Amino acid sequence: MSELTTKCLIIGSGPAGYTAGIYTSRAGLEPIMVEGEQPGGQLITTTEVENFPGYIDGVQGPQLMEDLRAQAVKYGLNILSGIVTDIDLSTRPYTATVNGSAMTVKADTVIICTGASARYLGLEDEDRYRGMGVSACATCDGFFFRNRNVAVVGGGDTACEEALYLANLASKVFMIVRKDHLRASKVMQQRVFENPKITVLFNTVTKGLFGKELLEGAHVETTTPDGHADLYDIEIEGFFLAIGHKPNTEIFQGKVELDEAGYIKVAAPSTATNVPGVFAAGDVADPDYQQAISAAGTGCRAALDAEKFIMFNS
Repeated sequence: MSELTTKCLIIGSGPAGYTAGIYTSRAGLEPIMVEGEQPGGQLITTTEVENFPGYIDGVQGPQLMEDLRAQAVKYGLNILSGIVTDIDLSTRPYTATVNGSAMTVKADTVIICTGASARYLGLEDEDRYRGMGVSACATCDGFFFRNRNVAVVGGGDTACEEALYLANLASKVFMIVRKDHLRASKVMQQRVFENPKITVLFNTVTKGLFGKELLEGAHVETTTPDGHADLYDIEIEGFFLAIGHKPNTEIFQGKVELDEAGYIKVAAPSTATNVPGVFAAGDVADPDYQQAISAAGTGCRAALDAEKFIMFNS
């Protein structure tokens, strides 16, 4: 087993991780990053990104991540392929095990940027049309569906917010709700029901998606009060999942403080966790915004927090 040492270990990539890498590299912390299972994070599976500053005509998600990665490497970030499979945060320097038992990294500080994964229905068609009509972020991708029919899956506040947001852009919005009621707050429900562009399909589940190359519609099934199941198609070009995200915090359970949903708790406005010298940035500590630019911002803050911690705890 080989062993590396660093002043700062960054776990995970994406906008938060790469930004943390840029800042810690420029600060002379000689950081090491373990990229994770999906180098670049969720944006690797995104097509056009138009809301990240600096790209006047927009940019493809993979290209954006490659640009951030290249910038971090230019300033000295050492990137390791693979995943952190275990970590000991009981004593400093902290020890991370990489790729099973192939390598360990000892670090004075740790920045966790493992992100959160959108929950999907588990349909085979979701993978087929991902980036071609299927999305888990209306704020990110809704702009591309102006004057088109779309659907939102979910019945909570997030689903209602997504439906209302899309109603400002799309021609028609279907809300596919598997129960006979919305779980959202009364105010959100009222806004949805009063919006003429939104049609709520209660007691309805998605059975499949269809289209040649791009998404053209969904097969849905509605169960009537008498128990009869009606299977029919709706014509849509956008299919938005709003059934929540799952923070990628499995290996940190019992090692840093998590909230009830599994997100890492930080001492805002800093990015500090309850473990001295361990910080969290990006979606792994953000159940609310989950945008590339906000993740990048917290990556910057985590790097500055790590630099300050080392300065006073060397």
